[in-house]
Amino acid sequence: MRLTAAEKQEIIWMVERSDLGVNRTLQEIGVPKSTYYKWYKAYTENGQLGLESKSPGSRRQWNTIPQEEKNLVVSVALEFTELSPRELSCKLSDEKNVFISESSVYRILKAKGLITSPAHILLAAGNEFSKKTMFVHEMWQTDFTYFKILGWGWYYLSTILDDYSRYIVHWELCSTMKAEDVQSTVQSAIKKTGLKKWQRPILLSDNGSCYVSGELKEYLHAMNIKPIHGRVAHPQTQGKIERYHRSMKNVVKLDNYFHPDELKEAIREFVDYYNNQRYHESLDNVTPADVYYGRKEEILMERERIKKASMRKRRQLFLQQKGLILNNETLSKY
Repeated sequence: MRLTAAEKQEIIWMVERSDLGVNRTLQEIGVPKSTYYKWYKAYTENGQLGLESKSPGSRRQWNTIPQEEKNLVVSVALEFTELSPRELSCKLSDEKNVFISESSVYRILKAKGLITSPAHILLAAGNEFSKKTMFVHEMWQTDFTYFKILGWGWYYLSTILDDYSRYIVHWELCSTMKAEDVQSTVQSAIKKTGLKKWQRPILLSDNGSCYVSGELKEYLHAMNIKPIHGRVAHPQTQGKIERYHRSMKNVVKLDNYFHPDELKEAIREFVDYYNNQRYHESLDNVTPADVYYGRKEEILMERERIKKASMRKRRQLFLQQKGLILNNETLSKY
């Protein structure tokens, strides 16, 4: 991946600002340490000029993206303005049968003036439970967040998220934040999933009074659900549902709501988008529904097929433009 001097500078600034430490930050954004320190040395000695590529970039490479594919990137980006370059790359592969890497999407949009922010977003803190789950319904995360409805007061959103797939299993908008509200959410989630007693998940929550109450413990025991709780003053333990609630509120709270039904509809729309349309980098850029319903591997295999077909097509086009006449047997070698 060839980055511009400005993009290298953005990465250096991000690493310096990140509270994850250099090694973890570089791992998150996929930049080798040796490469970063080479950039950093050049930057400290000569500023942005030192980050300019020393190799000539004018000669056409065999994998240069055709103009029609560049136009397609711009067209899709203008239609789906909320998508990042990473998400656009996945959408182009899944829906347009064209492979264009995230970095290439970024550069194409940057050249058109359609991107003004850095291509990478860093996590502020760890967001995973200490023990990774291995299958759907092994563990659920649950939490409350709150909204204020004009003229109605405070309402509390109770959500259950599947830890393995990040799929939102069930949610309820409640007028209180009590053990009985948690119980209602869990009961509906079990009914919706159809899980038998021996299939019931672990339930991870924080140490809020509604989650540690004796009433809820008795109910969960009767339902064959084992409750576990995150460390006090350490919300990162429930990082997945914490991040989900932040993302959801960033969208839903853009509007004002004057009735609980209006808020419910907005949440319903976001959950549908989150479960079925939003590509998650931590899930290998598939949606929570793809993992939850077991479609992930098939999708990744199809993307790999499309990638190979796209690269072969570009190589073939390059060779044809160079004036080489190749038969099908020769082309198959590429």
